[in-house]
Amino acid sequence: MIAPPSAPLSIAAAQPACSAHDVAANALAHADLVRSAGARVVVFPEMSLTGYEFDAAPVAADDPRLAPIVAACAATGAIALAGAPVAASGSAGRHIAVLAIDGGGVRVAYRKMFLGGAEPEHFVPGDAPAVLEVDGWRLGLAVCKDTGVAEHAAITCELGVHAYVAGALDGAHEIAVQDERARRTAAKYGVWVVTASFAGSTGAGYDDAAGRSRIWGPAGTVLAEAGPEVGAYARASLGVPAVR
Repeated sequence: MIAPPSAPLSIAAAQPACSAHDVAANALAHADLVRSAGARVVVFPEMSLTGYEFDAAPVAADDPRLAPIVAACAATGAIALAGAPVAASGSAGRHIAVLAIDGGGVRVAYRKMFLGGAEPEHFVPGDAPAVLEVDGWRLGLAVCKDTGVAEHAAITCELGVHAYVAGALDGAHEIAVQDERARRTAAKYGVWVVTASFAGSTGAGYDDAAGRSRIWGPAGTVLAEAGPEVGAYARASLGVPAVR
């Protein structure tokens, strides 16, 4: 049992414009959405800072190109959860990661545990689930394929979370998969689910990414949904949950 937070949490799932490998331009797009979303937490898709490019260079927490996002978070009081490849500690490998960005800087918050498709040829998996605490809210973090692995939801929710938050990339024809996974996790664990879904085109043949980022309530009901277009976002206020 985890204690309920004392106040609701405003959260947005955003779909920034993304140019392959252009971290500087993509950071500006992220910053614009942080400012326009007006949410305490803004979630971005998988590898949103580089595009889904298997040869993308790692992005370091102290990369000066991320400064516009830090500034936007400082101005709005937001926390941005952006997707990027990061260097694996002690090896030449890379992780697919979630960067937590606020007005004070950047840190690696989570490394994707379950790699899909051709990803194991290019990346190494993370070894532990992660929870981000924001204003008394405990947010379990996930990236794309993680959300379809029952073990990931189980080990993350066992840490005690109020919401399960993911960055994802799917083709337009796969959007129903995101919905099915989210409803299953919400119903089983009684948590909010947030999926920021890549829009537009990116690498590995994703010429028509789904977009349609969504936020689901603990009953599996869709609370907010973006369109398929680049620049859209879904925003909702997560209510204070009852003690479970």
